[in-house]
Amino acid sequence: MSRFYNPKRSRNKYQPGNPKPFNLSRSKIDLFIECPRCFYIDRRLGTGRPPGFPFNLNSAVDRLLKAEFDVHRARGEQHPLQKQYGIDARPIAHEQLDEWRENFKGVQFLHRATNFRVSGAIDDLWLNDQEEFVVVDYKATSKGEPITALDQDWHSGYKRQMEVYQWLLRQNGYAVSDTGYFVYCNGKADLQAFDAKLEFEVTLIAYTGKDDWIEPTLTLIKDCLQHDDIPAAGPECDYCAYFEARGELGPRQQSLL
Repeated sequence: MSRFYNPKRSRNKYQPGNPKPFNLSRSKIDLFIECPRCFYIDRRLGTGRPPGFPFNLNSAVDRLLKAEFDVHRARGEQHPLQKQYGIDARPIAHEQLDEWRENFKGVQFLHRATNFRVSGAIDDLWLNDQEEFVVVDYKATSKGEPITALDQDWHSGYKRQMEVYQWLLRQNGYAVSDTGYFVYCNGKADLQAFDAKLEFEVTLIAYTGKDDWIEPTLTLIKDCLQHDDIPAAGPECDYCAYFEARGELGPRQQSLL
């Protein structure tokens, strides 16, 4: 075992037969879809994937956007971006919004068929003219071209993220619009100078969610965790591909790594 890395040990291991509800976050649902093997090793055996590096700039954009929308929320008025795109919605004040935004809390629902307490932390919540909640997610990146559509393969995870949030709010008894929005902040890298500031082009992307996949997926996750056999890896899991490739090396080659 390398002295530079200790595996991440999970405190939330699934134990078959335990009557207590099992906490299952939105990100862990996505992990199962990406790679059942990594999910099982994490939630059943207690060893997570190596942690990634924190995206501090993205977190800063997230905090600033929340503060900006909160100003208009307190005034009961639309944000200029909503006016620009002709959106019939405004930021809504709700007594649980701070909790719903908080990591490790978020919107929660006990799915009794599986005994999973499913959760997900939203970025923002709007209310449209039909008195429906509108789920909003913030994204930040830096691309050379304007971002106007979710048309990349890896955007599928963003779409599932939105759909889980919509499903959670519906399970809590709220009327939720099928249409959610991504506030996408694209850092400009083609300016003449930095001048100690980073400028963004902000676009609003509508997405119509469909959450009928969620409950069948929860059933599959339950079945996965109940078994003692480790499932197959996801076909595009880089973590498992690396592990298997390294396992094919002999002891001498491994010692050179």
